[in-house]
Amino acid sequence: MAVTVRREVRKRGFFGHLFKWLFIIFNLLMLVWLVSYWVTAGQLLNEAASDAEKAGGAIGATLGTGMLVFFWVAGAVILGLFAMLSRGKTVVVTEETR
Repeated sequence: MAVTVRREVRKRGFFGHLFKWLFIIFNLLMLVWLVSYWVTAGQLLNEAASDAEKAGGAIGATLGTGMLVFFWVAGAVILGLFAMLSRGKTVVVTEETR
């Protein structure tokens, strides 16, 4: 007995691939930037001499992390929309299996 299987396939064009890879590379670079910032901030906090320095460093590190996360989310949303909207047209592929 033959079974008909239909599946949707999207073929990306040049800009579709470009935006997809920009999205992936942007997210990887933001991850590297955030982790390297945490390493640097952690080293500075460990070298702090007084409690006031430690408190100020902790507040600054928190503000810096929030700023990096904000830019990460904003960039990911924008590039994600471009990547999603440039996927290409839907092509329905029909296959018969036995």
